[in-house]
Amino acid sequence: MKSTDVLVIGSSAAGMVTALTGKKVYPDKTFTVIRKEEKTLVPCGIPYTFASINGTNDNILPSEKMLENSSVNLIIGEAISINREKKTCILKDKEEISYKKLVLATGSSPSVPTWLKGADLENVFSVPKDKDYLDIMKTKLDKCNKIIVVGAGFIGVELSDELKKTGKEIILIEKLPHILGLCFDEEISIKAEEVLQERGVKIITGIGVKELEGDKKVNKVLLDNGKILETDAVVLSIGYHPNTTLAKESELSLSKQGCINVDEYMRTDDPDIFAVGDCAQKHDFITRKPCCTMLASTACAEARTAGMNLFKLCAIKTFSGTISIFSTMIGDIAFGVAGITEMQASEEGFDVITGVFEGMDKHPGALPGAKKQLVKLIVGKESNVILGGEVVGGSSVGELTNIIGVIIQNRMNINSILTSQIGTHPLLTASPAGYPLLKAAENVAYKTMFK
Repeated sequence: MKSTDVLVIGSSAAGMVTALTGKKVYPDKTFTVIRKEEKTLVPCGIPYTFASINGTNDNILPSEKMLENSSVNLIIGEAISINREKKTCILKDKEEISYKKLVLATGSSPSVPTWLKGADLENVFSVPKDKDYLDIMKTKLDKCNKIIVVGAGFIGVELSDELKKTGKEIILIEKLPHILGLCFDEEISIKAEEVLQERGVKIITGIGVKELEGDKKVNKVLLDNGKILETDAVVLSIGYHPNTTLAKESELSLSKQGCINVDEYMRTDDPDIFAVGDCAQKHDFITRKPCCTMLASTACAEARTAGMNLFKLCAIKTFSGTISIFSTMIGDIAFGVAGITEMQASEEGFDVITGVFEGMDKHPGALPGAKKQLVKLIVGKESNVILGGEVVGGSSVGELTNIIGVIIQNRMNINSILTSQIGTHPLLTASPAGYPLLKAAENVAYKTMFK
């Protein structure tokens, strides 16, 4: 029987970063990673394998080399059971591995509703993190002329935009009033809709899908309002569920959301077993409520926390809550959000005030490549602490959204932002006199502090 000090099950972002971090903090310990896939994909890059890059071969996470360079062992295999009492893991090929610490980084899989009739028809696809599946899916979609995508979260929107680049007719269906409606306030979602429609994607919102029809192969989609749409293929992009079978069979505690319960050190109710990434329960940084945010960035933050606390706990190295930080790009217009939206704040009972400013991301605005940049801040009315922010603009949106995430995590208030020192350059940033983040904060201050 093989033995290792730390056994990590799963080698996507969460598993890989846990092993790499742990090995740096505890160099005298042995680390072993198990994964069942021959190759690991970059999860966020999956939509772009359908047009922007040359298939899944250009979207491989170089985990083998990174693990090897850090002296972390890698086993290609499938873990099928865990014996917590003996501290062993059994693989599908009957191999048994003993451990001192175990990390579950088993990720998530696409949700396909059991009630949806026709979901098992040919040419009905989901979007898993499975290279072989996606390769077959791409080959089949290449032969289709009309494709319906169901679900307008980030994956659904990005995939629709990518498939449209191949010259096909694309219809995106979303049950909510607007696309990206769970992540952005209405005015931002509408901007995203306008950009996507300008790029040729047809959008149907406020209506759900009732049934998929066809004789072996899907050819029609029946909507809740009775309308029937003809199609050559359907892609279901309606969310993901955590992969927690191993945890459940090992009698680890699961949440109502079906995720593995963890503390701020990412420990399960077994002190020698940790869980990170999509399979681990999240709690919103602002509301403190359980949430189901599944992001590679969140997974990596959890993984670093777990890796540092495997053999000794550090009170300042904890994961204190999930800040939802999303960004995407439709054409050359980017959309980002961090924290909670104004709508979410209202639903949760927060008394908030907002500040909005639109400027340019370079100065002067006549410079080549300059884009309008809109920033919206959601601020606690009594504390002036920033609870959330939304950004629309050019490629700089991604990093600006991350900055807002740091602001939220450090509970900065409006005065902290107004007195912040920033560096600017005409080709790289907005003008120091019209920096949208600062001007949006100024907008809030004029409504409260300076009255």
